Amino acid sequence: MHIRGVAARVALVAAGLLMTAAPAQAKFWQCVPYARMISGVNIHGNALTWWDQAAGRYERGSAPKKGAVLAFAPTRRMRLGHVATVSKVVSEREVLLTHANWSRRGGVETDVRAVDVSEAGDWSRVKVWYAPNGGLGTSTYPTHGFIYPDSAPTTTPDEDEAPIAPVMTAAATAAANFKLASITAIGTASN
Repeated sequence: MHIRGVAARVALVAAGLLMTAAPAQAKFWQCVPYARMISGVNIHGNALTWWDQAAGRYERGSAPKKGAVLAFAPTRRMRLGHVATVSKVVSEREVLLTHANWSRRGGVETDVRAVDVSEAGDWSRVKVWYAPNGGLGTSTYPTHGFIYPDSAPTTTPDEDEAPIAPVMTAAATAAANFKLASITAIGTASN
């Protein structure tokens, strides 16, 4: 009986160690492969090339639609541009974005607020929620507009839609499965 208790404690400690190590092993995402994966827009290369590459292949425009990719123009601080996928249209001038490598290097953010601050209301300048500030902050970013995947549904601001589901990385899945197996082993050992 004492051996089972020790085995259960060892399994619990191992699960705890694995859970603390899992974030270090989590996938480091760049905005381009992440946007391509969740939007279905099959464009490769740096984000700054997406708008031109989309010409003739995908519809482009200035109206936000769920599933569309917002293509950011390069800036001095963001030399390679940026791409983010619209997870929900809140209004004509506000959307929720799901994207990678924005607030935290390699991190994924789901359903973060982005607001059109352009004078013409054409989404040519935006403010995007930034985690370290806990808000939109003062920076504005130029954009080219939206790239619509072939299956992008048309949406209106008042439709209540479920946001795009976040993707669980292989490391996170393995850690969750290991934790479940450890809990099961502990329950079995104590019975």
